[in-house]
Amino acid sequence: MKLHEVRHWVFDMDGTLTIAVHDFEAIRRALEIPLEEDILDHLAGLPLHEAAAKHAWLLEHERELACASRPAPGAVELVRELHARGVQLGLLTRNARELAQVTLDCIGLGECFSGGDVLGRDEATPKPHPGGLLHLAQRWGVAPQRLVMVGDFRFDLECARAAGAKTVLVNQPENLWPELTDWHARDCGELLQWLS
Repeated sequence: MKLHEVRHWVFDMDGTLTIAVHDFEAIRRALEIPLEEDILDHLAGLPLHEAAAKHAWLLEHERELACASRPAPGAVELVRELHARGVQLGLLTRNARELAQVTLDCIGLGECFSGGDVLGRDEATPKPHPGGLLHLAQRWGVAPQRLVMVGDFRFDLECARAAGAKTVLVNQPENLWPELTDWHARDCGELLQWLS
């Protein structure tokens, strides 16, 4: 399958469609999470009352970041072009769905994604688990092999590989995970040039 033939695109949000601003070390310190642990995995293992308080803090912190979001280079142009072509667009993020929508609206892409095609950490097991991609494939009535996942981190690529989807790595100067990457573009602007 050639990239320009793909009709079902799923994007990561933070660091892919937006300029990455999360300081994960600072978040771990604020939530008293060991630096080597995944934030969402750690919170999932806490007693309910403690997890709820830390999730509430995380949500408010992420809300501030969402409201100040800036688009990554070429992201708005790429998504708008795909939308204009009638391509099916999805968003799969480890962030909260409501904040994903705030972010999309903030960077001018809110109208490009149907609400049911935006999945956050509460709608799907967080990446690298493939559940979100498999859900979108089923929702769209296509085999997962017809999807491409665009992201900036190995969790995005691992998620796609586990689902059987194709992968595009963006916003990394080098291809850090060649065994997981089908295409590597400097940014979404370069990806758009490939589709022209």
